[in-house]
Amino acid sequence: FHFQGSTCLENGSYLLNYVGCAKCNQRDFVMIDNRVTEDDDGEEIVTYDHVCKNCHHIVARHEYTFSVVDEYQEYTMLCMLCGKAEDSISVLPDDPRQTAPLF
Repeated sequence: FHFQGSTCLENGSYLLNYVGCAKCNQRDFVMIDNRVTEDDDGEEIVTYDHVCKNCHHIVARHEYTFSVVDEYQEYTMLCMLCGKAEDSISVLPDDPRQTAPLF
């Protein structure tokens, strides 16, 4: 299970972690199925299934969230295939967390 740090996938698959389908043992492309986007009180939640191209076995369930908290865009991802990640980006031109103190 590889953690991605701050890389959050809204769509797609992180295939470096994919050894093969547990059902048919094939290592082929993973399709995305049952993609749903919801808005829950200002938080966007995207869920979908990673599905084996050959036997249609659900390899993993992927969840991605996006919200704006104060002056930051917050992203999270949780998936047994892609990993777990969080990221926060300032909506301001200069991120206050990145500026050096003046004294």
